Amino acid sequence: MAADISPADESQSRQFDKDCAMQHAPQALIRPRRKIEGISAILLPFQDNGEVDWAGLALHIRRTAEAGLTPAVNMDTGFANLISEAERQQVLRIARAELAGGAFVAGAFVGDDPGAAFDADAYSSQVDSIQRHGGLPIIFQSYGLTGQRDDAILRAYEAIGANTDGFIAFELGKMFAPFGAIYSLDTYRGLLGVETCLGAKHSSLSRQLEWQRLELRDEARSDFKVYTGNDLAIDMVMYGSDYLLGLSTFAPDLFARRDHLWLNGDASFYALNDLLQYLGFLAFRPPVPAYKHSAAQFLALRGWLGSDATHANSPRRPQSDIAILRDIAGRLGV
Repeated sequence: MAADISPADESQSRQFDKDCAMQHAPQALIRPRRKIEGISAILLPFQDNGEVDWAGLALHIRRTAEAGLTPAVNMDTGFANLISEAERQQVLRIARAELAGGAFVAGAFVGDDPGAAFDADAYSSQVDSIQRHGGLPIIFQSYGLTGQRDDAILRAYEAIGANTDGFIAFELGKMFAPFGAIYSLDTYRGLLGVETCLGAKHSSLSRQLEWQRLELRDEARSDFKVYTGNDLAIDMVMYGSDYLLGLSTFAPDLFARRDHLWLNGDASFYALNDLLQYLGFLAFRPPVPAYKHSAAQFLALRGWLGSDATHANSPRRPQSDIAILRDIAGRLGV
């Protein structure tokens, strides 16, 4: 997957020892028997006719919460950058209804074009809408947000946070979306200073960049949550990351079981984690955005969806993947 990391991200990774100046080897960060917070990015399912499967969405939100994970809607896994504002609002209504006051996270997405200015009003509108529905906002990046100088980026987050009880920030590698960016460590340190920023999802697919953030968190603000978005290294939870993953939408029940095993110091954690990672390696191969079709295929195999259709403007996987997914499902006992 290294080819999918931007040159800037690769440069950060190569400068790991120099820029981060880690005091300990990564294994020193391992936190056994830690309670893991799991947030699962919910797949937005589709029917064969191309329409959204709203009933399937409601069921998947409910089963994710019942498994013990916090649902996250209108994320990349929910095609937040491809669906309409009316559809995003419908997703919020369904989440509120299905969870009946229970916790959920929702993406605050602002669509813009390269070179656009930061649109504070649009972000404010998105955040207000999420909060009215009872959700915790996670701030999607946009061209206008990431195209600013580092100090302006931090002022933007401070402005967003001034109107919230709390929000989650989001670093998104360009292999997922062209408007994404992985921030410098100085900017990340600044995020830790924004009181209403409760944590940040990190989606660079780089262990080293995430280890940097964990050590910085431990040094500067211990209550700050580093949510791994690394679907190619889901064992980052061993090092102190929590998670907000697209891969967990394939099997929220099994992710919850894995987390319970870690909490109890049960060595079965490793075998289950390995199988889930095998699923992640298959699903998150290039083109990475096609993992959403992989999710639909897997959920259909499980009998949890009536169709393995995906968004018309999102890449698809070959039908030959289904035999491999069926084998993985069998190994997982589902």
